Amino acid sequence: MRAFRVMEPGRTPELTEIDTPEPGPGEIRVRIAACGLNFADLLMIKGEYQDTPVAPFTLGMEVAGVVEAIGDGVTLPALGTRVAVFAGHGGLAEFGVFDAARAVPIPDSMSFDEAAGFLVAYGTSHLALTHRAGLKPGERLLVLGAAGGVGLTAVELGAVMGAEVIAVARGAEKLAVAQTAGAQHLIDSDSGDIRAEVKALGGADVVYDAVGGAAFDAALRATRPGARILTIGFASGTVPQIPANLLLVKNLSVLGLYWGGYLKLAPDVLTASLSELMALYAAGRIKPHIGASYSLDQAADALELLRSRKSTGKVIVTT
Repeated sequence: MRAFRVMEPGRTPELTEIDTPEPGPGEIRVRIAACGLNFADLLMIKGEYQDTPVAPFTLGMEVAGVVEAIGDGVTLPALGTRVAVFAGHGGLAEFGVFDAARAVPIPDSMSFDEAAGFLVAYGTSHLALTHRAGLKPGERLLVLGAAGGVGLTAVELGAVMGAEVIAVARGAEKLAVAQTAGAQHLIDSDSGDIRAEVKALGGADVVYDAVGGAAFDAALRATRPGARILTIGFASGTVPQIPANLLLVKNLSVLGLYWGGYLKLAPDVLTASLSELMALYAAGRIKPHIGASYSLDQAADALELLRSRKSTGKVIVTT
């Protein structure tokens, strides 16, 4: 089968032929239809992600497809089940073997492209806004990187939860996407003054930050007393350093969220979150935004689009 693999850290990944894997005990083999890309894939190429496998390995954290073989001890999901899987890696390939416990059945109404971009983005934002920040109806939610893979889902879920959503993104096109997802206030990160504009609206109760850098610094100073700040990622490449005196004076809370860590930390919390999200999808209250779709032959181009931060929503690779 074909697979897009990292042969050694820092080296350009390669599309190559490898043996089709066989599932072991507790595992399933999935005929992969689509794989959703994440910023973590770019970090894995450089060997900088916290869960980077030992090279060589196949990229691709989340996949969707059909179960076509099962290992010993597996009763669910059954053969032929349409599933989404948070794989960690192995998704940029024609087939993949994954832990059966990580597979989530998907409704017939959900396309494979939607399913491949659903788990990480929506799961991250839902756990962050509900379990970590306790976002309440009527609160003001500031989303940095609001048109990106996770940021756009934070806008959408924040609106569904009854928050007043402020979206920060680069350029009119990205801001329009965030507005369609439910943002009520728009700030262009290239030309706007995040701190001044948010403070003019009354300040933020919750900040959702997948960007870091200068945007985080501005958002921190635009918070209301008692606000909660969610650190999701650092797409800018700069990890912010937080002045503790501001946390003290304004009674602020800074909350980290690594969605994949909940597989071990609190799997029941993660499972309950995904069930709620699937119910929201089935009810038509959330709709994944696929910004771009590429073939497996174009995986390098898909990753470059993600790296350039020019994409909106999820970037998908189909097989």
